Amino acid sequence: MNNFINTIKNGFTEIFINPLTFATLIGLVLIILALIRFKRIKLEAKTMTRIGIALALATILHFIKLIDLPYGAGSINLGSMVPILVIAFIYGPEIGMLTGFLFGIIYLIISPYIIHPIQVLFDYPLPFMAVGLAGFFKNKSLIGAIFGMFVKFIFHFISGAVFFGEFAPKGWSPALYSFIINGSVVLGNLLVILVIMTLVPITKLVNRTKFYN
Repeated sequence: MNNFINTIKNGFTEIFINPLTFATLIGLVLIILALIRFKRIKLEAKTMTRIGIALALATILHFIKLIDLPYGAGSINLGSMVPILVIAFIYGPEIGMLTGFLFGIIYLIISPYIIHPIQVLFDYPLPFMAVGLAGFFKNKSLIGAIFGMFVKFIFHFISGAVFFGEFAPKGWSPALYSFIINGSVVLGNLLVILVIMTLVPITKLVNRTKFYN
């Protein structure tokens, strides 16, 4: 527990000592809130509660590592994006993107790696917001999951090619390096997500939740 609290403290410290990064995140929050207000989306207490539960589950699942990939590529977890996908299927892409954004901020606090404000956007809030785009495919959940994770990969790929290309092995281009590293992580996590969504009746859960809204 103490280690977790220290991780949170260190994460906040890392963010606040980079004022441009903090300002960028605040600006993105304001844009999201403006879009929600413009679209007249109601964040009722029940909706906010479900978002909170989804974020808690996503965070817990994120810490359950199935495979640690080599070369610092990352890890494959126990389907941490599934709760965010469920919210997107229930409430649509806007709420799904909001939930993904909030998880991106949580992930930034838990595991901050800051090089540049744009890199922070492309590695944290934006790719997880992209997962919420699955909400456009409410009746085709597997396709929605694939689409959301593909867009998530695009953001990570751009960040890897632009900001982490210097770590590419000799003879590799930054684009190839980013494609292999980020592709293996996103594809591995996507496969776990698809297995979970196949075994768990996600569609029935979503339809039943909609009925009780």
